[in-house]
Amino acid sequence: MTEGTTSAAAEGADALTRLEQEGEIAADYLEGLLDIADLDGDIDMDVEADRASVSIISDAGSRELQKLVGRDGEVLEALQELTRLAVHRETGDRSRLMLDIAGYRAKKRTELSELGAKAAAEAKSSGEPVKMKPMSPFERKVVHDAVKAAGLRSESEGEEPQRFVVVLPA
Repeated sequence: MTEGTTSAAAEGADALTRLEQEGEIAADYLEGLLDIADLDGDIDMDVEADRASVSIISDAGSRELQKLVGRDGEVLEALQELTRLAVHRETGDRSRLMLDIAGYRAKKRTELSELGAKAAAEAKSSGEPVKMKPMSPFERKVVHDAVKAAGLRSESEGEEPQRFVVVLPA
């Protein structure tokens, strides 16, 4: 092996270790939160797409955890930011950690991928740009990925919180 390969492999391992550490810190923070709220839930940690991913799941059904998701995921977004701040406080590094509760984001990702594919198909057939409704950064990212997978380009326009995706024809 060359020296460059070794250091690249070491950097990859260091990044994985750092992301695993973020997941551990987030899990501890969220376990404390669940205890305070007197909610039951198991915490699952993973690393996907160069970011730590933490999920709270429950055997008792997701009804109890819906309180932590809130209307349109608003509480989930707030908890994700608080968890990122807790990680930042411990590590000193900005975290891109992704939090899912009761499978909300996983389900939302599937719906948004389908929405992005439909918008791409519409842009292809009409030859006109397709403007979508305002979305959160997470939602826009999923739509951009679906449009790219369909072979088209998309871009975000507008200012938060009214930022939206425009799917461009070929």
